[in-house]
Amino acid sequence: MSEHNEQRVRSSMSGAARRIAEEMAAKQAAEAKRRRTAWIGSAIAVLVVAVGVVGIVALNTEDKPGSPTVEAPAASPAAPGQKPTVTAGTGTVTKLDVKVLRPGTGPEVKSGQTVTVHYVGVTHKDGKEFDSSWNTGQPFETAIGTGSVIKGWDQGIVGQKVGSQVQLDIPAALAYGENPGQGQPGGALRFVVDIIAAK
Repeated sequence: MSEHNEQRVRSSMSGAARRIAEEMAAKQAAEAKRRRTAWIGSAIAVLVVAVGVVGIVALNTEDKPGSPTVEAPAASPAAPGQKPTVTAGTGTVTKLDVKVLRPGTGPEVKSGQTVTVHYVGVTHKDGKEFDSSWNTGQPFETAIGTGSVIKGWDQGIVGQKVGSQVQLDIPAALAYGENPGQGQPGGALRFVVDIIAAK
């Protein structure tokens, strides 16, 4: 083979190798782009699902007036048989807010039953104690859901389980009003109630 022909063959071979290399590089680049696109699509899909779940949870946990909520208290609730420490609240109480501090395992309290409870009552604004059954050493008995006590108790205790300790943040309209007189506390009130029995 002449030197000229050898150069042509070598040139042709190097051109073919270059084309193959270029085709392989183009395929690799296309594959990398496809993977990036697929990854971005998956990430967007996961993000959309996460946002949807958060939205559903937020809608399902929206507060409803007077509905009980379970919330970890600032300090552990008092054990059964011990007087709890009750402090002032924050903000303005515009609706009944019921928090279960210690869930009970007994039956639910029904309207018209007589409940036996221990309780501490403080003014919501400054946490000043105005009444407590613990100070007498005797639990308090009353009909519930019948108007024998303030509306905040009637609405907040009915439906709770015996054995529960609940915190009731009660607006003035469901307590004694803003200026009740007769030594009763005015404004919003906070009670922590231990439900001992219901019959």
